[in-house]
This record gives sequence, structure tokens and C-alpha cells, in this order.
Amino acid sequence: MTHQSAAENTQKNQIGIAIAIASGKGGVGKSTVAVNIAVAMAKKGLKVGLLDADIYGPNVPTMMGVSAMPPQEGPKLKPAEAHGVQLMSIGFLVPEGQPLIWRGPMLHSAIQQFINDVDWGQLDYLVVDLPPGTGDVQLSLAQTLSISGGVIVTLPQKVSIEDAKRGLEMFRTMEIPLLGVVENMSFLELPDGTQLDIFGQGGGEKMAQDAGAPFLGSIPIDPIVREGGDQGTPVVISHPDTPAAAALNGITDAILTRFDSGDLKGKEDIEIEITD
Repeated sequence: MTHQSAAENTQKNQIGIAIAIASGKGGVGKSTVAVNIAVAMAKKGLKVGLLDADIYGPNVPTMMGVSAMPPQEGPKLKPAEAHGVQLMSIGFLVPEGQPLIWRGPMLHSAIQQFINDVDWGQLDYLVVDLPPGTGDVQLSLAQTLSISGGVIVTLPQKVSIEDAKRGLEMFRTMEIPLLGVVENMSFLELPDGTQLDIFGQGGGEKMAQDAGAPFLGSIPIDPIVREGGDQGTPVVISHPDTPAAAALNGITDAILTRFDSGDLKGKEDIEIEITD
């Protein structure tokens, strides 16, 4: 990269650690996990960006309470901001309810734009919400952005686990370090304390053990999580004392600890020059 003089009023994007949140199939709460991890990081005083790259369901703006990008100034896209997190979403590019039918070169171009043409500024962490499964978006991100680690979100049920294993193999094929496995909707706790294992029991933890990967934690079923997403107030800020919020905060701490302890290191920072 050619560095220009300070006289040319050049700024730099610097993305420290990029984390990809993935799932083998849709409907497992991947975006909910991504949103709450990003917000939990921001609550700790970290500079955090959240990239919604889920072309099949770009609903992160709804979960964050954002309907559109802010007024744009200058040559670079200015991300939205909510709950202390900078946010960019594919959903900003298409009218609400309209399907985004992109493949190959169009997707690759959009991903490059979200990384190179957005004024992210200085970030400690960039959380990337991937579409479910494996495909063009994942390949484009791996080619464009230096991903420091990946998280797999699954339900405990067998069908979800089978799909999640493909996500594990995707990270390994792309040589992306696996931060760990999150089991969502692990159980429903009734008022009398009884736990119902609606989707089975322990599938995510067993998958992590079989794969030699860390198990980051289990998140219980709680309507408050859905309500927070619908209202644009993630559960870690709307109901921080609930078991679901505690689980998500614990998962976030486990991720941060892996980098802070030196178990994993962020890859070399991406510096992107922004010249006015």
C-alpha cells in the first residue's frame, strides 16, 4: 500500500480484530448472538464495529434500532451508530422486504465496499454477522478481510449440529482460528425451576468436544431476547440481569479472554487510507 503525505489529509481505517459469527443453518439465533456480543464489547469501553453481511436476512439494523444510514458526507460511507457500536448492513442497500438476489462478483464487490469504502475509523473489534451456511459471502470475506477468529452458533438438536459441523470445516478450510461454539436456545426454565430441553440437550458442547474446540457457553430460551431484538434494544442492555444476558456476557468475556491471554492473537491490523 502506498502511503500518502499528511498534507493530503489522509485518514486511516484500522480494524484490529475481526470476528466472524457463523451458523450451519438459519433460525438458530446467529444474528442475535452477533448483536449482543458487539454491544457487550462496547459496554466494556471497546471501539466496536458490526458488519451485517447476511444477505438472506439482514435484520441486524432492526435488532439495533436503526432504520437507515446517517446523512453521508465525503467519499466514504459513514456507518450508523447505536448502543456504542458502529453498524453497516447489506439491508441498508435494498428497500425493506425486497429480496437481495446477488451472487459471485456482485457479492464480492459489496463485501469489498463494506470493508474498504466505509469510514470505520479505529476499531478494536469488528464483529461480522455471516449468512448461514457456506458460500460466496464467506469466500469473499476471507479474501478481503483478515479474520482473526470464528464463532459457530448452533442449537442442541441433531439436525442443527450436523449443519454446524460444516461451518466448523469451513473455518478450518479457510484457516480461520475457531474461537469456539455457542449453543443457543439450550433450555426453557419454567417458573417452578424445571428446565425443558425443547431442542435436545448438550449437542453444542459435545460437538465442541468432538472437534477439539472451546465451548463458549449455552444461552437459555427467553422471550425477552426476542422482544429486545424486535424493539432494537439487545438483551445485554435492556435486561442485563437475566440469565440470557449473563450467558451472552459470559460468551463475550470468553472470546476476549482468548485474545487477551495470548491464546489467539489478532492478525495484522488492516489499514485502509481515506483521502478527502
